[in-house]
Amino acid sequence: MATVLVEDQVEIPGNVATLTAFRHWSLSESFPKRGRIDWVGSRIEVDRSPEDLFTHGTLKTAIVASLWPLARRKGYNLFTGETRISSIAGNLSAEPDVVAVSDAAIDTDRVKLTPKAGGEADRFVELEGGPELVVEIVGDASVGKDRRRLPPAYFAAGVTEFWLIDARGPELECVIHHRGANGFVPVTVGADGGQSSTVFDCGFRLIRGRNAHGRYAYDLVVDAAPDRE
Repeated sequence: MATVLVEDQVEIPGNVATLTAFRHWSLSESFPKRGRIDWVGSRIEVDRSPEDLFTHGTLKTAIVASLWPLARRKGYNLFTGETRISSIAGNLSAEPDVVAVSDAAIDTDRVKLTPKAGGEADRFVELEGGPELVVEIVGDASVGKDRRRLPPAYFAAGVTEFWLIDARGPELECVIHHRGANGFVPVTVGADGGQSSTVFDCGFRLIRGRNAHGRYAYDLVVDAAPDRE
């Protein structure tokens, strides 16, 4: 099979035709160091566009800043950036914007840690299975993937809670999804705009304003007593 060249920069080897082959490639030295390349439902999706500073970058930082102390107290490991999760059940290998996985899930092998190729102690490069939380922030080049293709793949992988956030337009969209019978179900929004999280057992409100210089600024507000569905 011929090698696939994307944008004259990303070479996808011709033998990457299965999830197993993609995972092997994604953890190899030949895998591109820039951009996001996911396997979703037997298709390779390449996004080489730069991350938008104020509708993606600072937003992701605000989310991690609020979740970090909660994660520490509840025994979750919190990841952002190039953290790859893979799932045979979900036919998936992707790098979400934010991931939270509990020590309990790792200790019981519900989520497995893939060791680094060199085999060094305490060095891991991938999560295999369904973590408790996955957050995706929509970008211009990832609308279809984030809204249509990734959610069912994350559900099949066993992800407990899925957040979808879109800050590109005049209205900020943040929807927390819990697991339903056949897919993710949006959480009911309370009168105060809050949504409940079963993973963190609290409520969240994502607020966007502008700083003193007119640039977008975000706060993920934690509510101790959320409205329940």
